[in-house]
Amino acid sequence: MLESAIIAFATFFATIGPVDVSFMYAALTAGNSPRQRRSMALRGVAIATVILCAFAFLGEGLLSTMGISLAALRTAGGILLLLIGIEMVFARSSGATSAIDDETEEAESRPDLSVFPLATPLIAGPGAMGAATLLMANAEGNPLQEAAVIAGLLAVLLLTLVLLLMATQVQRLLGVTGMHVVSRVFGVLLSALAVQFIFDGIAQSGLLMR
Repeated sequence: MLESAIIAFATFFATIGPVDVSFMYAALTAGNSPRQRRSMALRGVAIATVILCAFAFLGEGLLSTMGISLAALRTAGGILLLLIGIEMVFARSSGATSAIDDETEEAESRPDLSVFPLATPLIAGPGAMGAATLLMANAEGNPLQEAAVIAGLLAVLLLTLVLLLMATQVQRLLGVTGMHVVSRVFGVLLSALAVQFIFDGIAQSGLLMR
């Protein structure tokens, strides 16, 4: 269970990117009062929690009704996570774990950022949604492993909330270089985990046995 929780924490930390989110949030809310920033942070994390938990518990069932096998989910999810991991290592962004330029520009004109872009796509982005579905599917109905996945998810969301509430201080402390160092370390770990998911998916598909 501990191993599953550690893997889940590392995966969600990489796909959600609490440090990146706090940097973006600090920039987008520079003109808001401390009370407004705190309120938006609380609402944003709460909404993202609902979204990601919904994908964790309902994602596999939804895919099953569409005829998508667990092997396909593992392989596709592994490829998605691998691309995200590579982006993190090279400090690039394509929108899988953060808002794209057009979304950021639209968000700057909104008075309340809690739903968009904070809850989604900054926190509950495509990468995090895919990771939630994939990790819960990988637990294969084991209650302890599923609990470990949810615990890892909630721990990262709690960390995200703390960093959002301290966004300005975190930005000053780490700077751009510090943020990239953290991102690259977790990018390497995520890439290795993603390759393992791809291997498991291909092995489960039976393609190598034909």
